[in-house]
Amino acid sequence: MSENKSPSVETRTVTSDEADVRLDRWFKRHFPDVGHGYLQKLLRTGQIRVDGKRAETSTRLAAGQSIRIPPLADWAKPEGAAPAPAPKKPAMSDKDIAALQALVLFKDGDVIALNKPAGLAVQGGTNTTKHLDAMLDALRFDAKERPKLVHRLDKDTSGVLLLARNTFAASKLTEQFRGRDVRKIYWAATVGVPKPYQGKIDLALAKEGGPQGERVAGDEDDGKRAVTYYTVLENLGKQAAFVAMWPRTGRTHQLRVHMNAIGTPILGDGKYAGQGAYLPGAEVQKKLHLHARRLILPHPRGGNRMIDVTAPLPDHMLTTWKYLGFSASLKDDPFEGVE
Repeated sequence: MSENKSPSVETRTVTSDEADVRLDRWFKRHFPDVGHGYLQKLLRTGQIRVDGKRAETSTRLAAGQSIRIPPLADWAKPEGAAPAPAPKKPAMSDKDIAALQALVLFKDGDVIALNKPAGLAVQGGTNTTKHLDAMLDALRFDAKERPKLVHRLDKDTSGVLLLARNTFAASKLTEQFRGRDVRKIYWAATVGVPKPYQGKIDLALAKEGGPQGERVAGDEDDGKRAVTYYTVLENLGKQAAFVAMWPRTGRTHQLRVHMNAIGTPILGDGKYAGQGAYLPGAEVQKKLHLHARRLILPHPRGGNRMIDVTAPLPDHMLTTWKYLGFSASLKDDPFEGVE
């Protein structure tokens, strides 16, 4: 007779862009099927803990904290109901594992840098069953620990994503992403050409609900400060531009909202610009043209070691670059000297 093994306790690390989020809202984002009342019971009985300590629904999270999550089957249904089976992680074939491992751009004993493809969510949520967080065991390699997320990219954004291979690196990297030690350079195609060609966008952002799901909007009264530096690298007349961006803060959808706010939305960003996000008559895909091109930061072990990783453009952007006559091989840091 085979033994039925219970799902194990899970620990997740709060990423830099989840800092200051209430614990109940964090759970709603990651586990939308867990009701508020049941969440309160789990907290009251100490089954959910933050950094090993009891917490409340109103607890504000800090980047780098560890959240203890009890077995999913234990809280799938209200008390008295038969427990539901824990959600299964997506089955991965040897081919799937090889494809995921082929995305690795850099790896050492502490970190892994991936070239995340557009369309792959980093973490789960409502109606999101396939996501990178559920696949991280395939990136364990020779490590004892499962890799940990320390920051995120939007589902439709491609490019460099960094993972920590141990708890020490997770803590150090999360601290760096919260501070000003990380230079994140994004490439995008925009509809229209930003003026001036180099600039700084300082526009506070706040999350809001709506029929299209969670959105972000400029809100100087109640929003959180968000700052983006940008520079136009190339342009096609007044129609389109190849823009490099450096977000000095890490707000949700920051680059998308900021570029739309100055009248030059990112190509393919129908969520924020509607039909204004497309080039009439242009033979380009209607996908979001936003790519995390380069990531530069100190190595978590310190010293003078630096991590400097560059990700090649995804196919849909490479095709658009060729169509618009842009160069896909620019290597210089356009923000060198900017602090």
